[in-house]
Amino acid sequence: MNHPTDHLSHTEDLLGGPASGRRDFLKTAGTHAAALGVWSAATSAAFAADAQAGDLVPADAENFYRSDRVLVQKVGFKNQYRMEVAGNLFLPRGLHRGQKAAAIIVGHPMGAVKEQSANLYATRMAEQGFIALSLDLSFWGGSAGQPRNAVSPDIYAEDFSAAVDFLGTQPGVDRHRIGAIGICGSGSFVISAAKIDPRMKAIATVSMYDMGAVNRNGLRKAQTLDQRKATIAEAAEQRDAEFTGGETRYTGGTVLALTPNSTAIEREFYAFYRTPRGEYTPPGQSPARTTKPTLTSNVKFMNFYPFADIEAISPRPLLFITGDHAHSREFSEDAYQRAAEPKTLHIVPGAGHVDLYDRVNLIPWDTLNTFFRTHLQPSAVGPA
Repeated sequence: MNHPTDHLSHTEDLLGGPASGRRDFLKTAGTHAAALGVWSAATSAAFAADAQAGDLVPADAENFYRSDRVLVQKVGFKNQYRMEVAGNLFLPRGLHRGQKAAAIIVGHPMGAVKEQSANLYATRMAEQGFIALSLDLSFWGGSAGQPRNAVSPDIYAEDFSAAVDFLGTQPGVDRHRIGAIGICGSGSFVISAAKIDPRMKAIATVSMYDMGAVNRNGLRKAQTLDQRKATIAEAAEQRDAEFTGGETRYTGGTVLALTPNSTAIEREFYAFYRTPRGEYTPPGQSPARTTKPTLTSNVKFMNFYPFADIEAISPRPLLFITGDHAHSREFSEDAYQRAAEPKTLHIVPGAGHVDLYDRVNLIPWDTLNTFFRTHLQPSAVGPA
């Protein structure tokens, strides 16, 4: 492994967000919303009211958390499709040259980038002595792939395996002690990867979305077959339009503004992705398109079945973490029921879906640390 210097002057930019004052700004975000210049007056007023009520900016939200106990190094590596995958490598400061440590890969929520939630988890795991790697999935953030924001669940899963390839070449990593955390949509991608990559010795998911099931059926199976077919037909028509020179269309993602009719789920995602709490636009990309997949590619999720054969991961352990009132809870419970032992379903009291992205007082760090310490210790794993 290349050891960075102890003084990384670029670390603040690397992790996203300003160098100082973010938490103070968040606490008073309602009074500063108008100054951001990106919301209408009505939306700013709604944001201010919600912030004062503690709905949009919880006091313990620390997406852009940094630690003086962790060194950060920008890295890149190729997946098997020869696409460049961008990542951040987090190194415990107490790690000595020649020492072998367990490593953990962290994947960001679907539509997000590594600066949103993944860096936080990687930093906290590195504080516990693990080497951690956050990555941008292909087509997102700093990773390669055109068009931007394209959906390709097979390539997303490949990116996790490519991360194992990369970590296995680092002198400070014990290549037989590599685990992974998938947040939101990355939970389903890491499950998909782990089914065919036994080098991932322990797998945890947080607020997992089954991106196949939610696109086929909607939440709680609220989408009809006719609605699914209409979505597929719309994407097919758009393929024709784009093939003959039409502009790329985007779908889903997080709304750009709240209205009185915004749903609770729209408000939940908006509170993270469209406020300083978690907002991040990769260089050279449009803030209006962040989180939004391309319309023509999003239907590829219809053919994505990450939980099929999930029992094949056994005897490697699985940990599913979800909030007790998370709208995505059904997916963690479904995966848990299908998986073989050893498996654990950890339900966090008082937590919603997005809460587990960045609310450091709700995220069960002790559960994660115990899981990986138990299952990535030298006596618990062997050669792949």
